[in-house]
Amino acid sequence: MFSGARALSGVGGLVVWVCAAWCQTPEDTLRHAVQLHQAGDLAGAIAEYREVLKQAPENVMARSNLGAALSGSGRYQEAIVEYQKALELQPANLPVRMNLALAFYKSAQIPQAAAELEHVLAERPRERQPSLLLSDCYLRLGANAKAIELLTPLQQQAPDDKAIDYMLGTALLRDGQRTQGELLVDRILRDGDSAEAHLLLGESKLFANDFDGALEEFRKALAINPQLPSLNGYYGTALANAGDTAGAKAAFRKELAADPNDYTANFQLGKMLAQEGGYADARRSFEQALVQRPDDRAVRYELALLDLDEGLPARACAELEKLVRENPRDVNAHISLAAAYYRLKRKQDGNRQRAIVLQLNAEKPASGGVR
Repeated sequence: MFSGARALSGVGGLVVWVCAAWCQTPEDTLRHAVQLHQAGDLAGAIAEYREVLKQAPENVMARSNLGAALSGSGRYQEAIVEYQKALELQPANLPVRMNLALAFYKSAQIPQAAAELEHVLAERPRERQPSLLLSDCYLRLGANAKAIELLTPLQQQAPDDKAIDYMLGTALLRDGQRTQGELLVDRILRDGDSAEAHLLLGESKLFANDFDGALEEFRKALAINPQLPSLNGYYGTALANAGDTAGAKAAFRKELAADPNDYTANFQLGKMLAQEGGYADARRSFEQALVQRPDDRAVRYELALLDLDEGLPARACAELEKLVRENPRDVNAHISLAAAYYRLKRKQDGNRQRAIVLQLNAEKPASGGVR
């Protein structure tokens, strides 16, 4: 049996323990969360940050740090939610906006990443890291002219920056500016053979329809660094144009194993699968390509053709009508729209599209197509 003094001492100890547990301030919890975060205990830090926010939901530091811990754990979508909540409290907080952009970028939500990076650069023009990230977003979105506009002044300020040279060279070559692009490639090659330089040269030759030359450059790049992002996608495109269907499909699948979001590999593989009758798989590839480049005309056209192939002429017709409104000189879209109208037994509309095609072909060879 306990003595009264010993029992009282025990109660006093319990009171002290309860007070320590329940009287801890949000600031104390936040400091402990930061310590856990810095020590690499992300799970513990996440739990502590959430405790802080239960008591102080407007604590921007806790909210932002929680986003960083979630992002560090690969939980990008959760991180995005926390960064957005932090920005609702402090819209002018550029570090939080930059972290939000990185979370979008790392989770392959490229249009959203680009929008946030544009916001950052509006406040901090020509800052290197957001400029390079935004340029990469533009390249992934096919917005080569925007990348050139962003990178040109940076390259003039830092002519020895190889990362800027590489990205600007990529944008110039994809934009058809071969002379300027190859000057930058030559500058990269002066420092020794590089997979990046051979990839750029291969792209240049691919866009010029020099498929043998492109294959040679891509093979040199593969010999140096077979893991270079986008390399297998472009190599597969060159193989497909050279008639090596099996090799092309293997290259596309290798690229997608490394990066399921690669636009080129998804788009080109989708076209091959559609030609073989693998409509469901082709549609998945096209839809993944469309995630990376929303409203991309080439992908939308291929999806419309799939609708025609799968007996969905009304759905194909709706998309093709949008495409011809956006580009009235797109001969391929007019041809396919005529086919859709005929399948819908709208002969008069189909005949009108045929007349447009004849007129466009009479004016000049078919141009502006999206295939």
